[in-house]
Amino acid sequence: MAKNNTITFYDLQLASGCTISPFVWATKYALKHKGFDLDIVPGGFTGIMERTGGKTERLPAIQDDGEWVLDSWLIAEYLDEKYPDRPTLIGDPSVKVLTQAMEAWLWKTAISPWMTCYIKSYRDRSLPQDHEYVTESRERMFGNTMENIIVGREDRLPLVPPQLELMRTTLRNNKWFGGDSPNYADYRLLAVFLFLASVADTPALTEDDPLRDWIDRGFDLYGGLGRHEGMSPIFGLKLREGDPEPFIKDPAKMGGGLASRNTGPQSTQEETAHLRGTKK
Repeated sequence: MAKNNTITFYDLQLASGCTISPFVWATKYALKHKGFDLDIVPGGFTGIMERTGGKTERLPAIQDDGEWVLDSWLIAEYLDEKYPDRPTLIGDPSVKVLTQAMEAWLWKTAISPWMTCYIKSYRDRSLPQDHEYVTESRERMFGNTMENIIVGREDRLPLVPPQLELMRTTLRNNKWFGGDSPNYADYRLLAVFLFLASVADTPALTEDDPLRDWIDRGFDLYGGLGRHEGMSPIFGLKLREGDPEPFIKDPAKMGGGLASRNTGPQSTQEETAHLRGTKK
């Protein structure tokens, strides 16, 4: 059992002390969700083996009164199993499956293009001793120099917000992805935007993005856990002529499917008229 309600948490940080990894962010939120205090072991990309006494080369990792747990999903499952009397993170196994599907979609849709826009900032904000590692590993990953990877990002950034409509549609009818209160699904998805705020040297979302309500509430959880001074504003993207609309401004015009519910013939008359081309 956690001694003095405290669990040792191995952080992955930038030079500002801000957490960088989405997986580490999700774990930090999971521990707070369970009501634990954190004994944070700071550090960056290099020296992880030394900090963890040879237990792991990757983070997150926690130590609970001498018991080591590695991997963000395993940590969440461990916390639920070890501390069932505290607020549940995952609950039904289906939550994990659906969250992993949603997370994979969000990584492909947002993190991948954002990395090509912020990879230089990602390196420049890391600890000085991490610069060489981050540069070599990420340039090898992308097959180009960081300076070349970010070229044209002003054209790529406006393409991401319109792809996030799936999240907006869900949050129009739900306070959290966990329903009335956040669960581990919220933390896994919020972690993507926490990562964004840790590296964004220019905003990625417009000021009026409907996702802002959920993101702001998520960043404010647990005493402002996502409000580290080293993080940057992610809202304020300025669109240029020809850029796509960042989100659907009038959900009522989306048509049927997930956006509406069948309550009888009258509820679908407008959609039917639209499909038949008779809508005035």
